[in-house]
Amino acid sequence: MNLSVLKDYIHTPEFEKAVWKLYAEKSAQNAGRYEDLLKLYEKTFGSDGTEDIALFSAPGRTEIGGNHTDHEHGRVMAASVDLDTIAAAAATQDGTISILSDGYPMCTIGLDDMSVRQEEINTTAALIRGVAAKFAGMGARITGFRAVVTSSVLPGSGLSSSAAFEVLVGNIINSLFFGNKADAVKIAQIGQYAENVYFGKPSGLMDQTASSVGNMLTIDFKDPENPVVRKLDVDFEKTGLKLCIINCWASHADLTGEYAAIPVEEQKVAGYFGKKVLREVPKKDFVEAVPQLRKKFGDRAVLRCFHFYADDARVPRQAAALESGDIDTFLKLVTESGRSSWMYLQNIVPIGSNEHQEMAIALALCDELLAGEGAFRVHGGGFAGTCQAFVPADRIGYFTSEMERLLGSGCCHVLNIRPVGGTRVC
Repeated sequence: MNLSVLKDYIHTPEFEKAVWKLYAEKSAQNAGRYEDLLKLYEKTFGSDGTEDIALFSAPGRTEIGGNHTDHEHGRVMAASVDLDTIAAAAATQDGTISILSDGYPMCTIGLDDMSVRQEEINTTAALIRGVAAKFAGMGARITGFRAVVTSSVLPGSGLSSSAAFEVLVGNIINSLFFGNKADAVKIAQIGQYAENVYFGKPSGLMDQTASSVGNMLTIDFKDPENPVVRKLDVDFEKTGLKLCIINCWASHADLTGEYAAIPVEEQKVAGYFGKKVLREVPKKDFVEAVPQLRKKFGDRAVLRCFHFYADDARVPRQAAALESGDIDTFLKLVTESGRSSWMYLQNIVPIGSNEHQEMAIALALCDELLAGEGAFRVHGGGFAGTCQAFVPADRIGYFTSEMERLLGSGCCHVLNIRPVGGTRVC
């Protein structure tokens, strides 16, 4: 649709139906975002009335089970949420990709050279170039496109704004230049490739898969080239729980070493057995070798491996509990996962942090306010960012108001599980 037609279309019942699938009861407050998006497109690029503009959406994600298990080819449970990154995009013939993210400078890359560029490491340009390069390698003839982007997935929220952006760009290219031949898992793998190879971050595949596939799902990364993705037959709204993400207000700055140490230590232990990752090492062999492993790699590395084996095994039990309606068991397993992350994985307090233990304080407040009901755990990488709470619906008002009074205004985000992953909206 051209810009004029699209401006009218977003006020039709057909469009309202499309956005309801993404946002449910939050549809009205999100519909205005698309109107603002088109205004931004017109302000940025103008319009000659002939270009075909499409709208796209890619959600943030929440990790529900399997904390730091994906990089060891383990299992995770995750879900897409109703915070998303949206785009208005149109194909061009100028050999460039130009994307303006609201509040940031225009990012433009040329398609004549798709090689990794050192000067683009850790930049948005690297993600765009990496996604485009992978699609081009698969046979997509990308002539260029221009887009504007806005997001409700706040950077640093632990909801994977970078994965949502990668999935968004992947969906744009897949739709405009590849005939939608890439399925949701392939788009996730392309996003991970861009992040690993072009952006320079050695991330696992969970974030992109949860954003791209959508809904609640489990992912088994035993073969990371062909992950086994299973959507769960669960209507989360019927559990009587509300999902709450709590910002602990700690900065991710200078924590790269903390995050990197977890897979490094676990993979050193795997190397002791001649394997690359812990998933390849039977737990009984690991336990039998604990005395030798402690001497060679230290106690923290060994404890982190104990966490991996336990949390990896918890994922299918969590999924089974949810699908059978056994909410008490599900909550018990969430709590076990959180305790394991704190005790064994040790991704709550950065080394040497005595005065500043923001994540620990947020978790302690969850414990106090829930008073034995619901469940809570660290969310994602840990050390900073967010924690996660499953709150009984009849207590969510009390929980959020008290948490914001004690931890700070704006710390709580009550989210819905979104049934749709990355998609072309229209």
